[in-house]
Amino acid sequence: MDKNTWIGFLLIAAIIVGFSMLTRPSKEEMAERQRINDSIMLAQQMQAEAQRLSDSLTAVSAANRQLQPAVSEEEQAQQLQAVFGDLAVSAQGEDKDIMLENSKICIFVRTKGGSLARAFLKEYKAYGDTVSPLCLFRGDETSTSFTLITQNNRILSTANLYFVPVVREQDKVVMRLNTALEDSWLDFVYTLAPDDYMVHFSIEPHNMQNILAQNVNSAEMQWTQRIPQQERGRKFEERYAQLQYMLVGGDMEKLSESKHDTKKENARVRWIGYKDQFFSTVLIADDAFSSTEFESTPQDKYSKYIKEYSTKTNVNFDITGKQPTGFRYYLGPNHYNTLRAYDKDLDGEAKLHLKELVPLGWKIVAWINKILVIPMFDLFSSWGLHIGIVILLMTLVIKLIILPFVFASYKSSAKMRVLKPQLDEINAKYPPEKMQERQQATMALYQRAGVSPMSGCLPMLFQFPVLMAMFWFFPTAIELRGKSLWWAEDLSAYDAILSWGTHIPLLGDHLSLFCLLMTVANFGYTFITMQQQATDPNMKFMKYMMYAMPLMFLFIFNDYAAGLSYYYLLSLGFTILQTMLFRWSIDDKKLLAQMEENARKRASQPKKSGFMARLEAMQKEQQRMARENAKAQAKKYR
Repeated sequence: MDKNTWIGFLLIAAIIVGFSMLTRPSKEEMAERQRINDSIMLAQQMQAEAQRLSDSLTAVSAANRQLQPAVSEEEQAQQLQAVFGDLAVSAQGEDKDIMLENSKICIFVRTKGGSLARAFLKEYKAYGDTVSPLCLFRGDETSTSFTLITQNNRILSTANLYFVPVVREQDKVVMRLNTALEDSWLDFVYTLAPDDYMVHFSIEPHNMQNILAQNVNSAEMQWTQRIPQQERGRKFEERYAQLQYMLVGGDMEKLSESKHDTKKENARVRWIGYKDQFFSTVLIADDAFSSTEFESTPQDKYSKYIKEYSTKTNVNFDITGKQPTGFRYYLGPNHYNTLRAYDKDLDGEAKLHLKELVPLGWKIVAWINKILVIPMFDLFSSWGLHIGIVILLMTLVIKLIILPFVFASYKSSAKMRVLKPQLDEINAKYPPEKMQERQQATMALYQRAGVSPMSGCLPMLFQFPVLMAMFWFFPTAIELRGKSLWWAEDLSAYDAILSWGTHIPLLGDHLSLFCLLMTVANFGYTFITMQQQATDPNMKFMKYMMYAMPLMFLFIFNDYAAGLSYYYLLSLGFTILQTMLFRWSIDDKKLLAQMEENARKRASQPKKSGFMARLEAMQKEQQRMARENAKAQAKKYR
């Protein structure tokens, strides 16, 4: 590689190091995070106390009989009537869960509040457990409630009321909120489609205009959920866990994944996604959400939870029941093809764009992932091959695709290498004091030989988007989750062969073997590359930097998915083999003779390339300005 290539790698390294230092939380940010966690804990304690007081209503009759025998059941009913009005009949009940399931998921709906209580994915297992299905949430980890305003201005929450299952089937349940009027009720209807991750949920009032305020055409919804740690690599799970939402029209918005963040959205929202690294809970409105407030709170690193998400929004609500309020829950994996399938046969604003939950990189990088990497991975996986063979085949195909660019870069380096003796003569002829003459002579040599200093960098620039596509693909590919290869139990997480309890800056608390092997291979490739290039004695620092880059990669990729390090290890192996084949196929003496022959032909028919002409013009302009400055200085001191 030539000097420009080295400078390019140095700039990349500087950007990586600078980004790591800039994104490191300051003491003030850590203190703010601790303050937020303390506030959240206090709020949770207050919420638990409020819930305890609400639950005490269920036991009020028994308590009154023991402590105040004079209070009759009629008086107790009057107390409930004063608080809940016509909904007092639903203020007490039995708190239990009703199960629904299909081939993909199993969910439980609680009678208290009528909301989802638990959700399990049958095709995925909890980390470290080969038996139990993965649980998205359970118990007090989630809460969904709707605010009801009665005709006499009572403000009640469905979370404190008890529903009764009136229809109970394997794939459908109707949870009914009864009222004091026999012909008035409110139904929460949950329906599962076969072999699907979608849960259809609708709110269907029946003659509730006799109970609720008639001037209300919307209901406020509160939805909170804590995201438990599901993966081994907490660092990357925190990075990819994020509250995302889609506006009507298809624009994706996000809250910060690294710090406490809130946002108010006045535009209409199509869906809200509570996202983890590999799984999501998405609430989709048939119409839209309006006047929405979002909050995302990272949890303490020692907590069993990654994030806590909260949403307060409004939905259309027809109390007469003529127009039910419809939703869909997506409870499933962040699998690109699964999410994309929900837009099949849909056009325009009808599309959900759920596939945007899978981060595939910047625009051009995401485009490469969508049309090349993902289809190729799916094709090789469909053959029933082991995941290690699939990644091996992907590496081979990608290396073949970028082979012309790699060969062009190597040939450019070889041309620069065979010209080194002539460059040394120019450097000896023109000392540093005559830098302009040296540059002019160097450009003239490049022009005669038909070599461009940029010819080695441009092929590498074309390779970069492909390399970045793989960098984004592997950490987000749920297909790697739970797949083992040799010593690595899970290719979607790091493969620690050595762990220690103390956190070491940059390295962490473990050492990943695939990352270590990749680093060794990188050192080997750097050694081979540097051996075939004549090093300028004045550029020894750059040589040392080339050897420092592999060591930096050890610290950078130690926490990354083992599948990514395995891919880079294979890629480096193929690159070393390619370099040896190129070296065998290109003879320096023949290359130099060919360049000299081409130089003689160009001398007989002189024609400058556009780049060389512009470069020479710039040099002449610099020389002219230098002469004018020298004359001006001479006049000044006369």
